[in-house]
Amino acid sequence: MATTPTQLPSSLQTFGDISRWLRESAADEDSLQFRDAVTALSAQVEQAVSTRRAPDADPQAVLACVTALLDEARRHQLFLSGLGSAWHALYEFCAYENALRQLVRAAAAWQHALQRRSRDESPCFHAFEGHAWRALGQAVLAIDLYQQGGVDASEWQDLRTGGPAPGLRRGWWTRLGGWLSRRGGAGG
Repeated sequence: MATTPTQLPSSLQTFGDISRWLRESAADEDSLQFRDAVTALSAQVEQAVSTRRAPDADPQAVLACVTALLDEARRHQLFLSGLGSAWHALYEFCAYENALRQLVRAAAAWQHALQRRSRDESPCFHAFEGHAWRALGQAVLAIDLYQQGGVDASEWQDLRTGGPAPGLRRGWWTRLGGWLSRRGGAGG
């Protein structure tokens, strides 16, 4: 796992910006496949959104983009389940998985509205777009924090055996418990 900090832009304004950041950021071997998978998902989101926002948007073309997006999102979910424990140990990764599930639900609702030619299509699209920003933002955060020094395989072994793990000896539960006991002592 790389320990060099990444340069996260102060703002990512489009789904295409997210895709570019994912392609251009230095990645270690562990995160390269994850970056590629998120880039593919981001590209599908960008395609669906730009097709929907086109002035002469064809509903069937939009539906085809949403269907392709859902296929990619489901492949992506399967890919995530096969990642190593260092990824799954990150709180941010779990938050990303949750955001991705919400994105899939929103995309499925949008697809359903398109299929029925429902008046709910516009609100479904806007809900989808919000979930897409959240999910891809969570992915960027998870990648960035993983590269900043999440838990690698040797640290997992130390955690399982009770051995030393620099910087991880006191988990956040321990720190929280200490903070709460100090706070309780100060107020009591």
